[in-house]
Amino acid sequence: MLETIAIILIILWLAGLVTSYTMGGLIHILLVIAVVVILVRVIQGRRPLG
Repeated sequence: MLETIAIILIILWLAGLVTSYTMGGLIHILLVIAVVVILVRVIQGRRPLG
């Protein structure tokens, strides 16, 4: 679920860069959120070792 949201946010950010339609800083905020979500998923995926 979180990975899907992150992918959607990254696609929206890339679309904003390609079309030069950035809506101020909103697209960059979406990118930061997407990166944070991906990092959380990676950390959670590695933690349960025992």
